[in-house]
Amino acid sequence: MSSELLVDLSEEVPTPQLEQLKLATVEDQQWPPDESPLSKSETDVSQQFDAASPHLPWDHPFYDIARHQIIEVAGDDNFGRKVIVFNACRMPPQHQLDHHKLLMYLKGTLDQYVESDYTLIYFHYGLTSENKPSLSWLRDAYREFDRKYKKNIKALYIVHPTMFIKTLLILFKPIISFKFGRKINYVSYLSELENVVKCDQLVIPACVKEYDNKLRASLKPTAQPPMSPPASPPLPNQVFGVSLALLRQRSPDGDPVPVVMTDTITFLSEQGLEIEGIFRRSANVTLVKDVQLRYNSGATVNFSEMEDVHLAAVILKTFLRELPEPLLTYQLYNDIVNFTSVPSEDQVTAMKTLIESLPEENRISLRYLITFLAEVSAKSEVNKMTNSNLAVVFGPNLLWGRDNAMSLSAIGPINNFTRTLLDQQHLVFT
Repeated sequence: MSSELLVDLSEEVPTPQLEQLKLATVEDQQWPPDESPLSKSETDVSQQFDAASPHLPWDHPFYDIARHQIIEVAGDDNFGRKVIVFNACRMPPQHQLDHHKLLMYLKGTLDQYVESDYTLIYFHYGLTSENKPSLSWLRDAYREFDRKYKKNIKALYIVHPTMFIKTLLILFKPIISFKFGRKINYVSYLSELENVVKCDQLVIPACVKEYDNKLRASLKPTAQPPMSPPASPPLPNQVFGVSLALLRQRSPDGDPVPVVMTDTITFLSEQGLEIEGIFRRSANVTLVKDVQLRYNSGATVNFSEMEDVHLAAVILKTFLRELPEPLLTYQLYNDIVNFTSVPSEDQVTAMKTLIESLPEENRISLRYLITFLAEVSAKSEVNKMTNSNLAVVFGPNLLWGRDNAMSLSAIGPINNFTRTLLDQQHLVFT
């Protein structure tokens, strides 16, 4: 993985240069059209849309963009930052895509996360002369994203970069700021992404995986990049990635609330309620891994000794996201993403019915979490974390689809459900 520094020369890119680059189509000859079968995530959207789908209805203004699943949200990375994914191979030919709408759709996705640290992953493979946008559009798109979008993006990972994309970035040096340039990283192989995010939480298009395999096969044996390490068997005292039911069985007193939740929430209740931006900042990845290892080895973790509020916040979010099944369960997925259809006067009753159907350990843990988050929002004048802001952070960590990815159309309903739960928690949990 490599990063290049792009210097801000504070001048415009000459138009002739942009026009010349449009003629550089040699790379296009190396990018065959994606003929691989659609992934589960794709077929759900573009082939099997129905009223029960979490995706946008056909008459929604962004339906023609959302159905391609060019943009996805895939949980948090190894640093506790939200991950936004852009798939070039899913872009249809230019004449079939409204690029202005695509830009607005991307902004709509980022608008939900720009107040928090986030990571952008761009899968470059599949961008061809038929589907790539114009260079002037790319220039205008970069300018469209003002400081609010660029401030908290901590990294942009370009996966499978070609000479074309590298040349493009060199040409764009004059309009890309030095700070933003430092955030750009080239990722040659999917295995390198494991340093950033767990690849199994990304719905990587089949053609991208096939291309990655071809790149590996073309290398000499001595130059082969390391493969992603195989999943290790669970440790005897493993906590992360283990079901709530099993954790309860292992608990000496049968406590339905996992120890990670009690440890982090107790510490944050004492030390974090008045910290501005709590749950919006990332943490040192080495410390996060160290704390996870200590939990998984059965050791006691004392956050008071570490005195790091953001570390405890990231550990809580990571624990929820790494559950083998979301806290709100797959069974409630369709009910929750369609919850907006429930009349407002019936929502509390409907919400109580849904939550009462959860397994006991899920229901009690959810109540424990939501009660704490209500305490956080009660201090929102200080910490800036209103119910809406907390819903944006925790919604995707409480519920996700079976393929782990979420389109913009699914995020909205999930976040709205979470916000309503926070608003009405005093009635729902009585």
